[in-house]
Amino acid sequence: MTFPISRPRRLRKSASLRRLLRETRISPASLVEPFFVCPGKNVRQPISAMPGICRFSVDHLLREARESHRLGIPAVLLFGVPREKDPLGKEAYARDGIVPTAVRALKDALPDLTVITDLCFCEYTDHGHCGVVKKSGRSFVLDNDATLDLMARTAVVQADAGADGVAPSGMIDGGVRTIRRALDEDGKKDTFLLAYTAKYASAFYGPFREAAASAPLFGDRRTYQMDPANAREALREAALDVKEGADIVMVKPALAYLDVLRLLKDRFSVPVAAYNVSGEYSMIKAAAAKGWIDGAAAALEVLTSIKRAGADVIVTYHAREAARGMKP
Repeated sequence: MTFPISRPRRLRKSASLRRLLRETRISPASLVEPFFVCPGKNVRQPISAMPGICRFSVDHLLREARESHRLGIPAVLLFGVPREKDPLGKEAYARDGIVPTAVRALKDALPDLTVITDLCFCEYTDHGHCGVVKKSGRSFVLDNDATLDLMARTAVVQADAGADGVAPSGMIDGGVRTIRRALDEDGKKDTFLLAYTAKYASAFYGPFREAAASAPLFGDRRTYQMDPANAREALREAALDVKEGADIVMVKPALAYLDVLRLLKDRFSVPVAAYNVSGEYSMIKAAAAKGWIDGAAAALEVLTSIKRAGADVIVTYHAREAARGMKP
């Protein structure tokens, strides 16, 4: 007996049938929207390299977050743009700093919104590196251990303000362990850690550095961020972070590292996040502005690819735009 050859096209013939058989489904519930928050009132500063994205003062941030919440986006990720910078990034761990102030306002206004705080120092230091630097011969290097002490202080301040989770993003050795211990000792055992586990020294961060004024004044970050050519190294980083207490591990950027995302998803049982970063966002916006692509469709396609590769959570500047375009 012979059997007819299956024709996959039969299963694509209508929109309703395609929706029925769709393998990868993405919804606003899997998205996290990043925000840049700055001092002042009634501040809404467009970021030229990121069309549609602004720096917001806290009053405007509340309006924006309410809209995100209305669209079903369950979480935000906050980056601070301080009024002043210094060698130690003191604004990062000031209790009246811009991020703790924003966290308190958000949790008062939207108690069920999950608020995650980025924990890094590049936005706060006058040299633009992700921690304390020290002189080494004729150059400067990151002082890992001195940075750990400041990370612990910052995490406690952010959690005291009401942050549901903190996200150490500097790729500082021992950072997850140090933060977890500091939070537990301060009675913040329920504050989760979203670790920037595989953060690559990528060319896709340029627009973010304009947004946060965080470009390093000297050198680069290749000694503490990962080499873009390496994938197995990400497994070692993830194993360390999970052992030290990370609740969620993240790959950053997303598009050029979907293979790494899949490696982590297959190997570890904790949730895996991906950061669809500023350069990935701005490429779509630039091409759409030229009329070369359908920007909204491209954004949804990109986010679907990240979900298909294994992301449980996607941090993306497309969050609201995508949420408005998502269909049941």
